[in-house]
Amino acid sequence: MGSRHDRAVLNSIFNPSLPVGECVFDDEIPTDLRDEEDGSLEVQEAKQLEIEGVKAAEEGQLEKAIQIFTKAIELTPRRASGFNNRAQVLRLKGDNEGAVLDLNNAINMSEGKGKAACQAYCQRALLHCLHKDDELALEDFKRAAALGSEFAKAQVVRMNPYAALCNQMLSRVMDNLQKGDIQN
Repeated sequence: MGSRHDRAVLNSIFNPSLPVGECVFDDEIPTDLRDEEDGSLEVQEAKQLEIEGVKAAEEGQLEKAIQIFTKAIELTPRRASGFNNRAQVLRLKGDNEGAVLDLNNAINMSEGKGKAACQAYCQRALLHCLHKDDELALEDFKRAAALGSEFAKAQVVRMNPYAALCNQMLSRVMDNLQKGDIQN
């Protein structure tokens, strides 16, 4: 993707809320978040059910989507993905308590690793934000950021009061430079 400098420039364009030098394109971020799974028929069938569940949710058939995700969970009760996907639909229905239970299950099943855990941490952090619990939200965003979520990393920076202050000061400097109002 080019040099580190090129990535930093692109990052500042696409992620203006991050301080200069903070990149979501860091090389240290794990790029392979695939959850380790066996190739059993049950897992393959559960994955197919999840695809159907996502389609049903996209079509606005939330009850049907929940039923399909529940079948996937019953088929492979130790797979985090089914819980994570059902939590998404429960959130859409406004059942935040049910969603948190499923997100906790997804995190426990995944042992806090992989794509399902990363997504579950982000969803749970958003629910913490909804309940004005910024401390717990920040913890979950940090966990998701450590797993490679660009969204979570941006949220961690946004929630950091020092970063917000630096961004505010940088914005003023840039505005002053654009207006030609340069002071020492």
